[in-house]
Amino acid sequence: MTTDQDTSSASWSATRVADILLEAERAATSRTSLSAEWPGLTLPVAYQAQDIALQIRKARGENITGIKLGLTSRAKQKQMGVDAPSVAWLTDVMALSAGDPVPRTQLIHPRAEPEIGFVMGRRLSGPGVTAAQALAAVDWVFGAIEIIDSRYAGFKFTLADAVADNNSSGKYVTGPILRSPDSLDLGLEACLLEIDGQVVDTATGAAVQGHPAEALAFAANTLADRGHAIEPGWVVLTGGMTDAVAIEPGARVAAHFTSLGSVTISGG
Repeated sequence: MTTDQDTSSASWSATRVADILLEAERAATSRTSLSAEWPGLTLPVAYQAQDIALQIRKARGENITGIKLGLTSRAKQKQMGVDAPSVAWLTDVMALSAGDPVPRTQLIHPRAEPEIGFVMGRRLSGPGVTAAQALAAVDWVFGAIEIIDSRYAGFKFTLADAVADNNSSGKYVTGPILRSPDSLDLGLEACLLEIDGQVVDTATGAAVQGHPAEALAFAANTLADRGHAIEPGWVVLTGGMTDAVAIEPGARVAAHFTSLGSVTISGG
């Protein structure tokens, strides 16, 4: 683990970024954005840090379960001043079983967002993957709630900060229903997001890059640039359909999908 406190540019590296953010995650302690301290934190360096952190996670016993996308909403992209989503990793320690409360002691400031997820049936490798090709590689579609948790105070960060932080990964819960992609119109698949029985937001799958399959294709093509592919059996979370909402202690958050059932979590 990096312990050097020198903040000169020469002391920084993708490895140090990975170490700092993994330690913040372990300690459930927020910090200021890294880009505020190191202008050298570019998007390519951030993805390097993300991949280094994945190797550290694997070395300590975590297993890859899939990938997650961030900034798939056009509104969120405009807010961040970007024109494309970002991709990050999912591991088994991030998965919660249905009915499990949010593990608040492991998280800093959890927020929930409903998502459309995929279970991959075959390997999907870019470049040049289209949305139609991406969807043809999917076995099953499900609804999910992702519990994001930035390591940055107040969720204040640049795109490179977020990517280095594994797209604010926290936990995720998958829904009870699996449907074939051929049986759904994913662009029209709707979701109601509730907190304690009150609807706080609504959206359809079209909020995710116009169609969740577009997000999947983007992920395959972006991962190819880094020497990776999306493997059979992996889970893919295609990105928040609505804005993320804070999960308060004791709260009940539910996402109700048109065809994919309901997913409920307890605030712990």
